[in-house]
Formats: sequence, C-alpha cells, structure tokens
Amino acid sequence: MTVRMIALCGAATLVVAANSAWASEAAGAAVAEAATAEGDAGAGEDMIVVTGYTGTKTDTALAELPQPIKVITAEQYQAQGAISISDTVKYAAGVLANPYGRDTRVDGFNVRGLDALQFRDGMRDIFSYYASITSDPYNFSRVEIVRGPASVLFGQGSIGGLVNLVSKTPDFVTRGEVNLVYGSYDRKEVLGDVNLALADNLAVRFVGRARDADTFIDHVPDDRVMFAPSIRWQPTPDTDVILTGLYQEDDTGSTSQFLPIVGTFRPNKVAGAQLDRYTFVGKAGWDRYNGRSLQGGGSITHRFSDNVKLSLKARYIDSDLEYNTHYADSYTNPQDPFSVYGTNGRTIALIADASDARMNVFSTDNNLQFDFATGANIEHKLLVGIDYSWNKVGKRYAGGREIVDLYDIDYDALLTYDPSGDFTKESQKQLGIYVQDQIRFFDRVSVVLGARRDRVTGSSGQKDNATTFRAGIIGEIGAGFSPFFSYTESFLPVAGRIDNGDGTFGDPYRPQTGTQYEAGVKWQPTPNTLVTATAFKIKERNRVLYLAAGGTTQSGELNTKGFEIEASHTLPGNFELLANYGYSKLKSETNTSLDYMPRHTASLWSTKTFGLADEAQLRLGGGVVYSGKSVSTSDIWSIVTPSRTTVDALAEISWNNWRVAVNATNMLGNKYYASCLARGDCFVGAPRNVMGTLGYRF
Repeated sequence: MTVRMIALCGAATLVVAANSAWASEAAGAAVAEAATAEGDAGAGEDMIVVTGYTGTKTDTALAELPQPIKVITAEQYQAQGAISISDTVKYAAGVLANPYGRDTRVDGFNVRGLDALQFRDGMRDIFSYYASITSDPYNFSRVEIVRGPASVLFGQGSIGGLVNLVSKTPDFVTRGEVNLVYGSYDRKEVLGDVNLALADNLAVRFVGRARDADTFIDHVPDDRVMFAPSIRWQPTPDTDVILTGLYQEDDTGSTSQFLPIVGTFRPNKVAGAQLDRYTFVGKAGWDRYNGRSLQGGGSITHRFSDNVKLSLKARYIDSDLEYNTHYADSYTNPQDPFSVYGTNGRTIALIADASDARMNVFSTDNNLQFDFATGANIEHKLLVGIDYSWNKVGKRYAGGREIVDLYDIDYDALLTYDPSGDFTKESQKQLGIYVQDQIRFFDRVSVVLGARRDRVTGSSGQKDNATTFRAGIIGEIGAGFSPFFSYTESFLPVAGRIDNGDGTFGDPYRPQTGTQYEAGVKWQPTPNTLVTATAFKIKERNRVLYLAAGGTTQSGELNTKGFEIEASHTLPGNFELLANYGYSKLKSETNTSLDYMPRHTASLWSTKTFGLADEAQLRLGGGVVYSGKSVSTSDIWSIVTPSRTTVDALAEISWNNWRVAVNATNMLGNKYYASCLARGDCFVGAPRNVMGTLGYRF
C-alpha cells in the first residue's frame, strides 16, 4: 500500500477534500430552506434554496416536504472528523451511528431503532454482507437521510429508513484542492479533488484518496486507494449528461474482534484477569478484509420544455472480496464460554472462517416529471417512473476450529484455510413502477401522494409482488410554522424458507412489510434557522423469529414509536449550531435481535469563525454525542450496555489558499462498549483519534 501511496503523491496536485470552498456544490446545509453558499475563494455570497431530492426525487424545498429529511454536507461531516460513512450521520436526530463500534468491514447505522439500508445516488448498492468494501466519504458531496419507510420511491428497503450518498460530479468552474493528513495509528493520507472546466458546456472532475494506516487493533490495517473520475457535458441548455467511474481497493481487516462478554465487559472470576478490550484474535497476515470495487454509471437529464423533464440513470458494480477472520466461541455458553473447553477460565475454541465473494449489481432508475396547474392557485409536480435492478452474489468458504488460551494465543501455531471449489451463487431481480403527485395549494399547502408496484424474483424461484403507498400534507400557518402529517409504507423481500427445526423446510418467507404514521411541525423563523419536531409510529410485519426449540417462524410483529427534535441555525462562513434528540421504543411479541438499540440518542455540534490578522481566519468547533443505555435479552440472561458520551473538536486556520486543521474524535478518550449482546460477545467503541490536515486550494 505504501508503494501505491507514493505513486499517487506525484499526482496529488490534481485532487483534494471538498470543504467550505465547495459549499455551493453541497447546497444542503442540512436544515435551512435557504442558506448562503460560498463559491471559490473571494467570491461573493448568493442565496440558494436547499432541496431534499431524496424525499421526492424532485427539487423540492425542505420546508415543503411533509417529512423530515436530513441533509449533511461534506463540509459538515469533514469538520466533524468523519473517517467512514457511518461517522457522517452521528449528528443526526434518530440515528445511531456505528452501533457495533467502528467496523472497517461494513458501515452501519440504525434509524428509528431499525437497521437502515444504504443507497448511492438514489439506487441501492449493497445487497449482501461481506461481499463488498465500504464507500469513501470523500467521494460524496452530501449524505441524505430518509427516516421511516420509503419503498414508494426506492422499492425494497428497510423499514426504519435509508441513507443516500450523493456523488461528487463536475460543474463549470475550474478549481481544486490537495490535502495531506497525518493522524493517530500512523495514519498517512493524500486526498484530492479537482474540477476542470474544459469548455462552457464540458467539465471533468477527479477525486482520489491514498491511505496507509493502522488501527486501534493490532495487525488490522486501514489502507485504501480510491480514484473517481467523472465527466459532464451539456450539448444543449436543456440536456445534461454525466458519466461517473470508481476504482477502489481496500487492504484492511476487522476491528470487530467479537470478544466474549466474560473477561471483557464482565469479570472472569476463574482466570482472575481481564482481556484487553483491543485484543487481536487472529493470525497476523492471514486475517484480512481485502477487496476491490469497480463502478461505472451515468445520468441523462433533458427538459423538453419548462413543464416536462426526463431523467435517466444507471450504474454497474463489480466487486471482489477476500475475507479471512478468527473469532472466539463466545456463543455455546455465553454466561461462561471458557468452561466449555477447560477449567482454567482461559481456554476457548477459536473459529477460523475464510471466504471469497463476488458481487455484481446493475441498477437503473428512469422517470418523467410533468409540471402543470389545475387552477390559478393549484400547481402539480407529477412524477412517473420505472426502475429495475439485478444483483448476483457468489461465495465460497473454508474454515475450522482449534482450542487456544485466549489470554496467551500462540499466533504462529494457528492454522490457516483457503476457500476452493465452486461459488454458491444467489441472484435477485426487481422491477418497479411508481407514480407521485406533489400538489401545491396557494403556495402555502403541499400534498404528496404516491403509489408503487414491485415484482421481485430470486434464483431459488421465489417471487414476491408488493404494492406500497404514501401520502402526506404540510402547510404554513404563519410565523414560520408548518405542521405536517404523513403515512408511508415499505417492504423488504426475505430469501429462504421456513425452517421446521427438524431438517426440513416449509413455505418461502413472505416479504417484511412496514407502515408508518408521522406527525410533526417545522418552524423556520428565518431563512437560516429550522427546527423540526416529529412523532412517529412504525409497525413491521412478517419478521423472521428464531425459536428457542430450533427452527423459525414468520409471525413476528414489531412496533416502534418515538419522537425526534432537530434544530439548526447557520450563519454561513461565521457560525453554525446543530442540536438533535431522538427517542425510539421498540416492542415485539418476542425477543429479537433489535432489543439492544438505545432508546435515547442526542447530539450537539457548533462551529464559530473568527477573523485574524492579514485576512486569516480561525474556525473552532466542538460537539457532543450521547447514546443511552441498551439492553440485550435472551432466554438465559440480559446484558445492559451503559450509556456513553463522546466529545469531538475542530481547530482550523485558513489563510489565502492554505488551510491547517486538527480534528479530534472521542477527544476525552472515553473507553466504552458500543454494544454487548446476550448471545455472548461485545463490540468496543473507537478510542481517541486525532488527525492533522494541511490543505492547499487553487
């Protein structure tokens, strides 16, 4: 990796991390309907309207959407020290980031108490665990969060919500930056982002990162090479063509070591000693999570007139992954895992898993938008669309187990395995047709109505059909207050068949379905201030339940209710304040894997800019993130993971074209567990991380 990094350094002047100089691209300053975007260095200020595209697939002001849409700009999450996609959402109401601690293998976020799916540019891009590498936050201009079911626009999806990543694309102003980063765990990076206007209607953009880094777990690197070129062409004023590409290679491992509860979170009374919470359980050089992702996509937007717009987009993903790992048998007897293999409180089975995975995904989403009026004060945005996707995932495995002293592992003696033979392949196709009408009455009241029909087929012959609906209304009643109400639905196909518990299988699983009722109010007293308060109730049906006697059933019903408050006040280029609180209570007819999520989450983030001599500027920022206690329960015991609070900080000086910044996450070095599960294992929270950045803008 070091060689690749040195090779890229020579081209570093072509690229950098997006920041406030590129704020106009990320017009979404997360909460205000209107915000001021700064253009290139020395440019004036222009008022722009912040829209929530993901909520409706149309350009609609946030204050006109009957649901809370969270927009997090790259400038914001970079200032907060985000190093993964999971980190980008930790200052959002109702969202739990990194529910299992920092995981170098996958990104994780929990929205309204439920796991959320990840989308890229409005199309789902992850279809299987441990078949792809994580996305790079530097490659995106913003992250958008839709809370609650959203199948009407996006097809099969999680019930709690989704996280959509919006890729950086070219515009017609030449500019760029380069950043050099050094940080904790010998983290060395060069990042770059350059936009070249080749003509008035043609531009290219190059985004890249090269990283050579270790992590807080010994023998787990965090190396990456990422290069994302794109081109934009406007052959006519009404036609916009964008092509994007991505090459990314990760050489990493697993920072999740699946350590047993006994000996970490709870005392090991027999051994009389505790394991270090950052213990590496594996074989250096063999344990790894190495992958490569190639992606190509494009979009075409054409306006036939002021009232008719066509949007076409598609993407193809080719992903290869090699995943080798060890983990202790914390599960046979979670209350005393060491007693299964000896009497000294130290001996345990160490399981080795080796897998190869290949994933191919094709997605396309196409729609027509018609803008028209049915009266002097009634305006419509009618959207009619069709989307299609297919994915193929192939995997093969090898592995074994051996007995070790977990407190003194003989790493050199550990056995290794190599997958061989044919890949076990699964595939799925989805075709969806959707229609949505946004109706605006007297420029004060907005109504959204939508419906969708989906057909999903799997390689096992399983076929599922689903129809979903949405409806919502929001209206301005004066003094900046806009109450709203909405109803949304979602569905998620479940692969496989009912396990009868005796080695036989019954009917195919039915799709999980969900409905949500939500009511709230948005208050926007000034263009730069927005406060949203909302209450919701979600009902999920057909959840797969794992029976104590063995086997499965599918009569599970899960009810989630809660409320959220989020507030934002921004004075662009000077001051920013974000405050969020979320409460989610889950209740199911039986214990599920969801019962460990905390009910309470809260966060506060603020930055302030000060003028210095010689036109230099100092920006200071700080934030606090709180997650309440969580409870995991099985038929033998319950585990309570305590609440945890972490503090982040930023110090940045900008002068002419130069920028120097220091970010610190978990600045106070809080040692905590993100979650401990009654099944027997614990996941450690990430320790303090400090990064220094030297940037040059041109």
